[in-house]
Amino acid sequence: MNTYDLLIIGGGPAGVAAGVYASRKQLKTLFVTESFEGQSAVSEGIENWIGTIKISGADLAKSLENHLKAYAADIVDIKIHCRVTSISKHSDYTDLAPLFSIKVTDSFSGEVTESVVKSILISTGSTRRKLEAKNADIYEHKGLTYCATCDGPVFSGQDVAVLGGGNAAFESAAQLAAYCKTVTIINRSETFRADPVTVEKVCAKENVKVIKGVKVDEIFGEKFVKGLIYSSSSIENGAPQTLAVGGIFVEIGLIPNTAFVKEVVELDSYGKILTDARTQRTKTAGIWAAGDCTDGLYHQNNIAAGDAVKALEDIYIAVSKR
Repeated sequence: MNTYDLLIIGGGPAGVAAGVYASRKQLKTLFVTESFEGQSAVSEGIENWIGTIKISGADLAKSLENHLKAYAADIVDIKIHCRVTSISKHSDYTDLAPLFSIKVTDSFSGEVTESVVKSILISTGSTRRKLEAKNADIYEHKGLTYCATCDGPVFSGQDVAVLGGGNAAFESAAQLAAYCKTVTIINRSETFRADPVTVEKVCAKENVKVIKGVKVDEIFGEKFVKGLIYSSSSIENGAPQTLAVGGIFVEIGLIPNTAFVKEVVELDSYGKILTDARTQRTKTAGIWAAGDCTDGLYHQNNIAAGDAVKALEDIYIAVSKR
């Protein structure tokens, strides 16, 4: 049975950043991921990945994979198309010298391998909560998107809609209002979950409109989105209304990919891993977390990578002391 200094779970910006740093610090690492395609992999053009003016999500994913493989050598053992299916404290585990038994399953063959690791970094990200409306799946990436930061500038000068009532929705609306003709915020309930100050500030913008207490029933268009149909969320069989927009930004929440670690780390009510913002440590000795799977305030590719580097610095110190 192999023993590793570190297990990294996840192949997005956080996981890869951690993997590169682990290699440079000569930490014997097991790197496990289903793929290198994070949430941004579907974006046609990412313009906020620092150091790169514009890159497609697919190209970013390939770039991350290539970067890790270039540094991996015999230090980082990369397992692609695999998932961690079991994590438990080893019989020799102590808070001062953590040790974990893990199982990794190959997604294609079903083969299971077991290893022992001294530390773990969880960087499994999250999944966007999908819009449940007719044709939403058909128009995804054809005018319907889940990332205003990634795709917003494409819709400059157009009428757009933002679906949701939380801080993420209002932050996206504020960003879009800077360069879109109009921004209509559509919320299912009559009240917003966003901070009142944020709501007031965004709604004060001349090109921002709000529609409350409605649900989106259908997305329509041709090759690309042309608009949406909504109806009252409280009145059954309410008369449907049509809103013509060229872009639809869905901000109805994230689902952290953390179900598989709920027995070993503490999660908040949303399923996010609780971490120390200074070190990215979880409340379980020997386990760190970074990126969208955590309770961090902001979730972006650059932030995920930075948090992972922060975690690796702390992991290196912790492992080196043993």
